[in-house]
Amino acid sequence: MALPQDISPVNPELMDTLVKARDTAWIEQEPGMSYIKVLWTGSESGTWAVLLKWNKGFVAAPHKHLGASHTFILKGKLGVRDGVLDAGDYVYEPNGMVHGATTALEDTEYLFICEGPVLFYDDDGFTSYLSWEQLVRLQEAEAEKAQSAG
Repeated sequence: MALPQDISPVNPELMDTLVKARDTAWIEQEPGMSYIKVLWTGSESGTWAVLLKWNKGFVAAPHKHLGASHTFILKGKLGVRDGVLDAGDYVYEPNGMVHGATTALEDTEYLFICEGPVLFYDDDGFTSYLSWEQLVRLQEAEAEKAQSAG
């Protein structure tokens, strides 16, 4: 049976993205404490998806979400605001959410999907931000490092 309208993609470059995360190397962020796997970056929307691995005691600086985010804890525990996220917990944080430091209470791995940049700050003001662009630069730097070593 024919469909009542054409549903073929207008953009022929649309395609599924498959990342075999188990085959992707962790990129060290803070030596011995923080690691990241970039799963996807969306330049058209600013959305990005990563796996994060934080060793017990790692502290992410206070920050503001400049886009909504989704977090799913795969293993471990995170101290966030006045609560604890355990393995299996999911949290949605809306655009504009501001909160203090986030602490790995155990060795923790989690999926983080963010719909815009995250702005980090301290008592003196803005310190850095993380967005899809920084993740692309991080991947490029890691690829150059691997190429130089190999």
